[in-house]
Amino acid sequence: MSALDTIIKFFQDSGMFIYVSLAIMSVGLAISIERFIVLRRARNENRQLWDNMLPLLQAGKLDRLQSAVASSEVAIGKIISYGLERLKTPHRREDVDAAMEEGMMEIVPRLEKRTHYIATFANVVTLVGLLGTIIGLIKAFTAVAGVDAGEKAELLAASISIAMNNTAFALMVAIPFLLIHAFLQARATEIIDSLEAAKISFLNLTQRMGSAESARRAAE
Repeated sequence: MSALDTIIKFFQDSGMFIYVSLAIMSVGLAISIERFIVLRRARNENRQLWDNMLPLLQAGKLDRLQSAVASSEVAIGKIISYGLERLKTPHRREDVDAAMEEGMMEIVPRLEKRTHYIATFANVVTLVGLLGTIIGLIKAFTAVAGVDAGEKAELLAASISIAMNNTAFALMVAIPFLLIHAFLQARATEIIDSLEAAKISFLNLTQRMGSAESARRAAE
């Protein structure tokens, strides 16, 4: 029997609940792939845009920086644009920080979006597998109730083996899902931390420029 035939027979012998587990696995896998692509793109775009913005910020070219982030859909660009808008009005450091924090509140949910479903699916698929096993065992004991004593042991062993397929498949899905969830959470946290670091760098550099400008005016 080929590997494909073995897999097909595995599903055919496991009852209807194995297909519920398979559907959960398909949805969870689709979300995992989508989140991985989104987070990878966000990480690369943020890094590239920050590398382009930092020289302008260090040189005090805020007008050019404003132009660079005005129409940007990248997370770091949106946060910096919030800060630049607040710099145009009388402000304290706390005011600029609050404005940029508003941008963070808009962006962070996008980074964490749907990731929690993966952990939920891991728990649900485990319970579905257990339910499939219990239903299979009930059917097994019901089936052997009316057969000869000599056939009971063989029939019961085969039925229990089939019932256990549900739990085995559920665990094969749940364990990778938990690992994927942890990975995606760590990746999202890494991006959020990098945004926080960029925000602090922006605040420090603009405050330093403001202090230098005030000192220059005082000297005049």
